[in-house]
Amino acid sequence: MVQTSSQSTVNKIEMRLRGKGRGSIVFQQDYADCGTPSAVKSTFHRMYTDGMLVRLAHGIYYYPKEDKEYGLGIIYPSVEDIAQAIAKRDKAKIVPMGAYALNRLGLSTQMPMNVVFLTNGAPRRIKIGNGRGILFKHSSSGKNFAYKSELMMLVVTAMRAIGENKITDEERNVLVEHAKNVNDNDFNHDIKLAPAWVRKILIAR
Repeated sequence: MVQTSSQSTVNKIEMRLRGKGRGSIVFQQDYADCGTPSAVKSTFHRMYTDGMLVRLAHGIYYYPKEDKEYGLGIIYPSVEDIAQAIAKRDKAKIVPMGAYALNRLGLSTQMPMNVVFLTNGAPRRIKIGNGRGILFKHSSSGKNFAYKSELMMLVVTAMRAIGENKITDEERNVLVEHAKNVNDNDFNHDIKLAPAWVRKILIAR
């Protein structure tokens, strides 16, 4: 039996998805080699309507992983997972900013509707439904992406978001405790990238 072009596209995409495994974030454009643009587009749409894929944003899908232990259904990726997947695809680096950095460190219980990242890649806004989104702001400063420790990067970003004259003693103590978990080699490298007032606070960790 001769395969139709559309069926061949479906088979190729399904095989690639199984190879990536459940829990993977995939981009429609990365499957352009599986068939004609219309065949690839219709295949992704069909997989979405059939429940095989979850659409996270325009052109961005999730091959869902389910919680079988407790029967809680689909385990959705976090905003961070989506942002990191986009950065990996674009071969870019990203740094959490503002309210999201504070949330990551436990300084705020509020998850912002629009999560902001600095990036050395292209600026863009990704709508991910329910009014939520991811905003990538381009920065040409290499210093923002030179941290060896992600934790140290978050601490410094959070302190800059709060501001030198607005940081409370409680926030200061939390941030210093986080900095204590950065190994000495990374800390000694990364502290040089921080503003002077941040260095003054963290150097006494």
